[in-house]
Amino acid sequence: MTEETPGFDEKPDVPSGADADDAEPKAATPSEEEETAAPAGDVQQTAALTAQLDQVRTALNERTGDLQRLQAEYQNYRRRVERDRVAVKEVAAANLLTDLLPVLDDIGRAREHGELVGGFKAVAESVETVVAKIGLQQFGKEGEPFDPTIHEALMHSYAPDVTETTCVAILQPGYRIGERTIRPARVAVAEPQPGATPAAAKEEKADDEESGGTEEV
Repeated sequence: MTEETPGFDEKPDVPSGADADDAEPKAATPSEEEETAAPAGDVQQTAALTAQLDQVRTALNERTGDLQRLQAEYQNYRRRVERDRVAVKEVAAANLLTDLLPVLDDIGRAREHGELVGGFKAVAESVETVVAKIGLQQFGKEGEPFDPTIHEALMHSYAPDVTETTCVAILQPGYRIGERTIRPARVAVAEPQPGATPAAAKEEKADDEESGGTEEV
């Protein structure tokens, strides 16, 4: 009987000339598996990060647009508030100054007649200074073209020396505050005489005739 030697396992037969290690198949090492799976994992991770970045950019653009619209609305609101504030101030000042116009007219007439003297002169000048600080402006001058938006014609006539409808007398001055007209200037106007040659045209015609008469043929 043949006795087995304890502690030794039987190995499969291997061809002559070959190592014993070649008989066993080699298992893939963990590093080789990681190298194979790494490229696919990196691509997926990059795609996920790109998608997240696109979402962040979209959200940022939306928030930026919302902020710009909010800022534009706020600026418009500030402009409207400022316009309303100025308008309310002008209306309040206009209402006050309208009641003072008769007083200013009396002061103007007194000045024209030389009656603005003494204490009355000092009071009148103080009133004019105060209304000027509020923003009241007087307008209307003789010789300026008639403008129906700021002038009110109370008298009408014809004149040969005007080339357009002209204010020839200021019966009552006009007043404004800012762009708001409180009272139009009340004026007397003159229009060119129908069929009459304006003075400027007469002078130009006379100059032409004088220069033409001196030319030699």
